[in-house]
Amino acid sequence: MKKLVVAIDGPAGAGKSTVAQLAAKKLGYTYIDTGAMYRAVAWKTLQQGKEITDELILEVVKDIDVNLAYADGKTKVTVDGTDVSTAIRTPEVSGIVSQVAALGPVRTKMVDLQRKMAERGSVLMDGRDIATNVLPNADVKIFLTASIEERAMRRWKEMKEKGYDITLEKLQQDIAARDKADSEREISPLVQAEDATLLDTTGLSIDEVVARILSMCQ
Repeated sequence: MKKLVVAIDGPAGAGKSTVAQLAAKKLGYTYIDTGAMYRAVAWKTLQQGKEITDELILEVVKDIDVNLAYADGKTKVTVDGTDVSTAIRTPEVSGIVSQVAALGPVRTKMVDLQRKMAERGSVLMDGRDIATNVLPNADVKIFLTASIEERAMRRWKEMKEKGYDITLEKLQQDIAARDKADSEREISPLVQAEDATLLDTTGLSIDEVVARILSMCQ
């Protein structure tokens, strides 16, 4: 089997993590959730119980130990030895993760870790700037997106299942704001790489999206 390096980029709520995990499992590849790494930094920043400032984030990232372990097609995320796989998915973490990811020293540390993990090959990595910045020489590059309405609906269903009370309208506003922040940031903004394949998942089932990704990895 080929030991490809696959890069999947796309905006918030496009379903990258879900389909990337499933595709990696079918390919027998290691799945690296880069968004979870930035969420891990955001989570630790919130644990300080202080006002969220750039200075606080930079202080936290200095000695943070973020580790991703893979078992049964799922990613276990630990921060300084603590399992935060569920804790990093809260609205509070989502609310500051763009601020965290926009800081140069944070991205430098996370990108170094990500590139080391990709050196082994047989890796599928998703995020905002994988094909353009982290792994510009990836064998397969995909830009995964969907309409804001579709992405908000998916996130709403996900949050509802977890017991969070949030309106669809609020999620649409949040996702639109996140798109703006991610695409306009100075460092590694969210853009489709010139040699990436656009995959619009609006109206597609998870299985259909996974099948399309697998066909690109033949």
